[in-house]
Amino acid sequence: MRLFRLCALILCAALSACVSRPRPGPEVPPTVRFDPVKWSKLPGWKADDALAAWPAIVNSCHALNSRTPWQPFCSAVMASSPVDSDFVRGFLEQQLTPYRIERVTGRKTATEGLITGYFEPLIHGSRERSDVYTTPLYRPPDDLLIVDLASVVPELKGKRVRGRLEGNRVVPYYTRAATREAPGLAGHEIVWIDNALDAFMLEVQGSGRVQLTTGETVRLQYADQNGQPYRSIGRYLADKGIMTIDQVNMPAIRAWLAANPTRVNEVLDSNPSVVFFSEAPLEDPSIGPKGAQGVPLTAGRSIAIDPKFLPLGAPMFLSTTQPGSTDLPLQKLVVAQDTGGAIRGPVRADFFFGFGTDAATQAGMMKYDGEMWLLWPTGAPLP
Repeated sequence: MRLFRLCALILCAALSACVSRPRPGPEVPPTVRFDPVKWSKLPGWKADDALAAWPAIVNSCHALNSRTPWQPFCSAVMASSPVDSDFVRGFLEQQLTPYRIERVTGRKTATEGLITGYFEPLIHGSRERSDVYTTPLYRPPDDLLIVDLASVVPELKGKRVRGRLEGNRVVPYYTRAATREAPGLAGHEIVWIDNALDAFMLEVQGSGRVQLTTGETVRLQYADQNGQPYRSIGRYLADKGIMTIDQVNMPAIRAWLAANPTRVNEVLDSNPSVVFFSEAPLEDPSIGPKGAQGVPLTAGRSIAIDPKFLPLGAPMFLSTTQPGSTDLPLQKLVVAQDTGGAIRGPVRADFFFGFGTDAATQAGMMKYDGEMWLLWPTGAPLP
């Protein structure tokens, strides 16, 4: 316990030093504002197949029904058996109030933000390392230290720092580049993958399926992270002048790395963040992986959000553009059931496309501005 408190105090002091160091022109941190609107203001609300979102709403209620704001709503959900989209829309209009989500930065207000996409990949792996299967995916290592700062400073509630002990010092956990020689990771390999970029993308997606050489397919799901910041490899390629930021997408990145195999580690290591996994059997391939809310994701109806600004588990409405088009709208009732290292800010979402080749293609092309509305229990205090 003494060592734990010492570690936490050291980390608190380090964080305090970082905060107090003067910086030129500090950015004003954004905040979120919820502006109540009429249902008629949601573009495409009447045209959406709202019934398709009902399973995602039911899944969320399994996790939300013990929380005071959601108890009446979730009780009504569990007692209902909708037969069409009109019923679902009428039900939601009676139970919830729509709020436009706005990003406020100083005196500036923005209603649009970046909407991207993700999917559940299928990659090929082996339980044993070989000349073909060379890239490991790890379970959480024993030397990963997670310090809950609120145990020492209550004002830091919700703040956690990940690191490791080096002697009696707390230091950051290994970066991606350093994991290849990290002694704490030896023996924690779950599987070995035949393609380094595929393994990397499974980390980015947060979960995925691995088809083993034995013919068995297992699911790997997010378990933890090394505490290092997420950096976009697309941004790295753009900063190096290899492609413009407008040209960055997964097919372009994959093609460039295939043509430049000696630079794969350089590009992937530009993202120091490493995700650790847990393994689960793939009992029903039709059920999606579990998101941060702890319930299965629903293709086309689940999104990842930043929980610092938006409530996990809440229904939302999303208005953006169909992947691969310039003007076809994507306007859907969705549920905030996941989070992600790259999902930061109030008006920011990652749209879950599901599993398979089509889902991968759509997710790879999804990069548009969009608007979001929070659907919150009528009369309940806002989050």
